[in-house]
Amino acid sequence: MSDPFVIIGGDAAGLSAASKFARENPDGDVVVFERGRWISYAHCGTPYYVKGEVDRLTDLLSLSPEAAEERGIDLRREHEVVAIDTDAQTVTVESSGDGESFEQPYGNLLVGTGAHAITDPIPGSRRDMAFTMHGLDSAAAVRAALSPSDEAAVDTDIEYVDADLVEKYADREPPERVAVVGGGYVGIEMAEAFHAHGLETHLFQRSSHLLPPFGEAVGERVADHLRERGIELHLDTAVSELAGGDSVETVVHEDGRVSVGLALVGVGIEPNTDLLSETPVELGESGAVAVDEYGRTTAENVYAAGDCAEDRHAVTGEPTWVPLGLTANRAGRAIGQTVASDPEPVGDVAGTAVVKALELECGRVGFVGDESARDAGFEPVTTTITAGSRSGYYPGGDETTVTLTADRGTGRLLGGAIVGRDRAAIRIDTLSTALESNLTVAELERLDLAYAPPFSPVWDPVLVAAKVLRGELD
Repeated sequence: MSDPFVIIGGDAAGLSAASKFARENPDGDVVVFERGRWISYAHCGTPYYVKGEVDRLTDLLSLSPEAAEERGIDLRREHEVVAIDTDAQTVTVESSGDGESFEQPYGNLLVGTGAHAITDPIPGSRRDMAFTMHGLDSAAAVRAALSPSDEAAVDTDIEYVDADLVEKYADREPPERVAVVGGGYVGIEMAEAFHAHGLETHLFQRSSHLLPPFGEAVGERVADHLRERGIELHLDTAVSELAGGDSVETVVHEDGRVSVGLALVGVGIEPNTDLLSETPVELGESGAVAVDEYGRTTAENVYAAGDCAEDRHAVTGEPTWVPLGLTANRAGRAIGQTVASDPEPVGDVAGTAVVKALELECGRVGFVGDESARDAGFEPVTTTITAGSRSGYYPGGDETTVTLTADRGTGRLLGGAIVGRDRAAIRIDTLSTALESNLTVAELERLDLAYAPPFSPVWDPVLVAAKVLRGELD
């Protein structure tokens, strides 16, 4: 019998690959090593669990361990791969349960080690009551810290949860004032979660506007909305320390200090690639694993996917790093197909993303604004418009702001961003489809988008933006 398909990491990429492989090749063996207890869960749902809109941690599971095994997957939780020998085609595995170490041969290997939250640049980020939102145990601990101490510890009855960590924070009195460090996806979503608990919330962002990848128009509108709802913004403000004793007590920044009872650090993530340092697997300029169109690395029979791996950008054709859920699931599924039978490309990425900021919906794709497009070698032209989301006489509409960027020489659409209260986020899919189809702005303007008063005006905001940008290009 041939050596199994071995997968390192039991989350989106790893279990998508394992499931597809097992389905396409039921006689083949697939082994998944996961160093933690949790597998295949929705990272993006954790802020909504903290907020209280998701009742149980288990609601965030996409696939339970029992379901994985029913699919024919040899799933081994609390097993950490600590070394890879690409010449011998083996991995060294340590079991946290019994402390034993063993070597596992592989026929093909998928590295799906994910990423980790960045905290090191901020001294004090490892104090008690300082959290990142990266993993279900972190989410459980934060929610416990917000719950009155006379309530039962949150979700400690779940088999996989770190009960000691949850109970540690459940025993404390909940804070009245909190800080969020970082105005990206996680920072905005967690500010919403804290605000929903009635907490005085301070949001610190080092740059001049929130959600930098979404462009200035989105960032400015989100900032206005958060201020209107009572969230205190500290823009152009770098946090130098989370000060205190055993627990965080003060956020120290360049303009002063803010007393807090809890701090959430959301300043980004980095790919987990240390495991590959002694292998011939090469990293790209981003620091993530360099792969080809099928997810293959520079080592024979070794693949990589998910938050630890690069992808190819749909606009430039160059490597990029876009650590998002669909990217990981799609790439893992394709690699499972490739290893099982017929080669399947992992697909390009355009950086399509959406985020909710209280009542506002935000979306972005491709290059937003001139600077990033110019750095990629284009001659960008950008316009921003505001238009109604529905026919003016029909109730429920809202102003929708659309930013589009195109290349002056070719007229090709390069990217865009959208913000508004009324179904703004879903409109980004129109731009994503246009972008990946290499449409020009003129072709985008001519798209036959649906119209009816409850859903859109005759000229959808996307078409209005294309019409205006086309005029600027001409």
